[in-house]
This record gives sequence, structure tokens and C-alpha cells, in this order.
Amino acid sequence: AQNLHTLWHPPQVLYLSVLVAFAACNAPPVPLDDIIIEKTFVPEQCGRAVKVGDYVRYHYNGMFPDGKKFDSSYDRGSTYNVYVGKKQLIEGMDRALVGMCVNERRLVKIPPQLAYGKQGYGDIIPPDSILHFDVLLLDVWNPEDGVQINTYYTPPICSRKVEVSDYVRYHYNGTLLDGTLFDSSHTRLRTYDTYVGIGWLIAGMDQGLLGMCVGERRIITMPPSLGYGENGDGSDIPGQASLVFDVVLLDLHNPRDSITVTNQQVPEPCTRKTVAGDFVRYHYNGSLLDGTFFDSSYSRNRTYDTYVGRGYVIAGMDEGLIGVCIGERRTITIPPHLAYGEEGTGIPGSAVLVFDVHIIDFHNPSDSTEITVTYKPEVCDKQTKKGDFVKYHYNASLMDGSPIDSTYNYGKTYNIVLGANQVVPGMEDGLKDMCVGERRHLVIPPHLGYGEMGVTDEVPGSAVLLFDIELMEVEEGLPEGYMFIWNEDVSPDLFTEMDVDQNKQVEPSEFTDYIMRQVTEGKGRLAPGFDPYRIIDNMFSNQDRNGDGKITEAEFKLKADEAAAHDEL
Repeated sequence: AQNLHTLWHPPQVLYLSVLVAFAACNAPPVPLDDIIIEKTFVPEQCGRAVKVGDYVRYHYNGMFPDGKKFDSSYDRGSTYNVYVGKKQLIEGMDRALVGMCVNERRLVKIPPQLAYGKQGYGDIIPPDSILHFDVLLLDVWNPEDGVQINTYYTPPICSRKVEVSDYVRYHYNGTLLDGTLFDSSHTRLRTYDTYVGIGWLIAGMDQGLLGMCVGERRIITMPPSLGYGENGDGSDIPGQASLVFDVVLLDLHNPRDSITVTNQQVPEPCTRKTVAGDFVRYHYNGSLLDGTFFDSSYSRNRTYDTYVGRGYVIAGMDEGLIGVCIGERRTITIPPHLAYGEEGTGIPGSAVLVFDVHIIDFHNPSDSTEITVTYKPEVCDKQTKKGDFVKYHYNASLMDGSPIDSTYNYGKTYNIVLGANQVVPGMEDGLKDMCVGERRHLVIPPHLGYGEMGVTDEVPGSAVLLFDIELMEVEEGLPEGYMFIWNEDVSPDLFTEMDVDQNKQVEPSEFTDYIMRQVTEGKGRLAPGFDPYRIIDNMFSNQDRNGDGKITEAEFKLKADEAAAHDEL
């Protein structure tokens, strides 16, 4: 399309036949033998010149040689529209228009024999008048014209082209052939969204969009027969106007489309794939089909966590996250009817979405701790059980390999009492029935780990945990329900031995000293892994039935004599 951003050239004078020379500037005018054409403006580029049989739209001012105006299309507010070379014009104008370019301006001088001759034209043009026309060509087309396409940018990758019945989103600038802007989607800050090839558009645009790739830019030029025809649009587009659309295609899909999965990078090995009902943690970058970014979990520095196959995410993502492995990367392209539909949600309506996804981990709420023995000593006389005091080393990480913690960094073991809720339930499971020197690999789901909340700055919420553990030492625990046991027979004078001052009451200090002496001498044993003084305080409280801070002989009982169990003697 031509526009007015062009350079002025010096006027050119074209003589189409022998011209009469003037003897001097003040000499009387000599009658013209033929038309004289003076090109007062020629555009830099001329994509097309008028030929006989073309239809043109132009503005003009008609004047006599003395400058007196006798007619003007400008005064009527509409162009003059006519076929060239079909005797619909005076002969001189028919000839003068041939070869003109859109936006070219000519001063045409026409002798009477090529104008209205000896008869003139009513009261407007006297007989034998020379006529001057200042002509500006605005449009030219031919009834044989079809849609003209000029692609000026093609993306390096084009995986799909527009076909009939596809739905597209595109931006455009619409101009007349002379460059006059009549409409633009850019000024509305919204794409034009429509089906192609089913009559929702003017015929020329329906044809011009076919075969386009997302990201492609093209100029689509169409004659009025494929645009708005003889009447125009009643507003900004005149009748019989050629139209020029500068189009960039942003989006493309078909209502029959399902999701597409591309660029898969599947780790080896892949021992498990997601199924409906699994809970997945993944990172993603979200963009539109033209590459426009709209969201990213990376920018929030946390994964997106959700159940899959249960409707918690858009349908296309629900489907695209089924059958993935931990560590897998894939691109999921989702048509709008499986995403945010015609309305969008902070996203343009009817937009195709592209997600580049990285699966960090997943689990199922029914999962238990997965235990793999990586080394077991040949001799294993004793296995860990509830109540045992165990010492072990561990390396902890997330499923993607991110380290969490390691006892090796501190140069000492981690020590707990099994069954005392001192570690997460999954670790309790993993340490049971283990031999000293044995090594295990544990996979702990979040509901047996740190749950939805995780540990601030250490363990993400809903994260699956990996532990490589090695049991270093075990101190056998006491029977369940006991905090202290005798290694020898119990003295029949136990109360008397405790009551050092023989006042028939056992003070807390007497009780503590006596129990610690039994432990030191090897006659009794406290439950390992706990503060011995807290255990003894608890034992004393259980014996002090009335809570007065002293134990009488009536209150004092061995565990075997108790009707109800207590963690005591």
C-alpha cells in the first residue's frame, strides 16, 4: 500500500504529441493540439500503474486556464469513481489517467477537442474551452483482481498453518490503498478473534488468512468485490475501495483440537508415572502461542502443587500431567476450550496456552514409606524395635536431587528413641527392624514427612523426601510401658532402703538418689534416650498418689502390684 510518506520530485512535463511552443512569456496562448501532463508529485514506490480497463477512485479540481474553478470532487466530499478507457470520461481524462500510481498527483491540460469541444457543457463550460485538472489518484483495481498477499516475515518454525474452520487471533492495521487508516486492532488493544473460511469475515480476509503461521506477518490487499463492495461500510470505508490489511497472526486452533505434548525429556530410569489422583509438584513457564509470557512458577520461587485428574486445574493441564515421570520436562499446548475459554482469566479470551513443565515430584495419598535395603551385614543378631535408642547417619534430599541436610556435615549421628514421635512417621517406619551397619534408601511421602506446610526455608510443602540412612548403634529399649526395670531381683525392703532418714516418708531427693545408685551399680536400667532425671521425676509423681510431694509406704507399690499401668517401678 502506498502512503504519503514520500519525497517530492521536481515537476515533470510530459508531451504526448507535438506541443506548441510559446514565443515569449507574455505571448498570447496558443491552442493545444494534445493533452499536457505535468507530474506534480510522484510517490517513491509505485506498486501498480493504471491501465485501460482499470477502475479508479480519484479527487480532482477542474479549472480554466485563468484559474477559475468550475468543478471539484473535494467540494462534493467524495471521490470520482470510474472505469478508465471505456469512454465513461472525456477523452483527454481517459488518456491522462493511464500510467498513474496511487498517491500520484498530476496537473492535466486538455484541449477542447479532447474535452467538451465546440458545444461546451451547458452553462458551466463554454465552447472551445481548454480545461485544467489537478488530479490525485487514490485507488486502482481491476475486475479481474483477486486477493494479493505479500508475506514480509515468516517465523523460522511453522508447525501449523491456518486452514478452513480454524479459529484465529490476529492484530491488524486496515488502510485504504492511499494509506488512509480506517481501523486498527492495535488501537483497541485487543486482537480480532474469528473463525476463518466459514463466512464470518469479508471474503478477501477469509482468503488472505489461509496458510498463515503463528508469528507470520503479511500484507493482504483486496479489491472492493472481496471487501465492502459498492457501498463501503457506511462509515470509514468508501464504496468501491480497495482495502489493505497489515496482519500479524498471534494464535491458531481448531475446535476439534486436543492438547499436544512436545519436547519431552524423559529421565532414565522412570520407575513410576503419574495417574489420576496423584499429587504433583511442578514448575512451569506459561506463554501464549506467539511467545507472549503470562505466568511462571519460577518467578514465585515455588512449585505449583495440585492433584491431577480431579479437576483442580484446567482440563488441558489435568490431561497433560498424566503419565509423566519425576524429572520429566515437556511442553503442553492447550486449546482454549480446554483452558480458559472465550473469556480468559487474566489471559486473552480464546487464547491457546503453552506450558513448559518440569515435574519435581509426585505421590499418592495412599503411598506408604518405600524402603530399599542397599546393604545388610551378614551377621544380624538383633533388629531395631519400638523403644530402642538408635543412632544413625543420613543424607536427605528432595526428589529432584536438591540436598536438604546430612548428619555427615556435623560429624555426629542423629539419635532418637523409636516410637517416641521424635522423627517424622516415615522415618520411624524406615528405622524399624534394622541391623547395626545396615543401609537403606527411604522414599517418604509428605503425609508421612513434613506435610503440606513443610519446613520453612528447608523443606517445601507437600514434598516427597529421600533419605539414605545407615544404622550405627542401638541401645535396647525397655519393654513397652516401662521407664525403669530391675536387672536383679527386687529387694523386699525397697521402701526402707529408700527412706534414708527413716521418717516413714520418701523425699524426692531420696527417691532420685536411690534410683540413680541402682543404675550406676547395674542393678537397674532407665529407658535409654531420655533425660534420666525427668524419668525419675515422672516415676516419683506416679508413686506420690496424693500429690503432697512425699511417698508413704501405703502409697508405694511396684508395677507388678499396680491395677493400672504406669511408667514406674
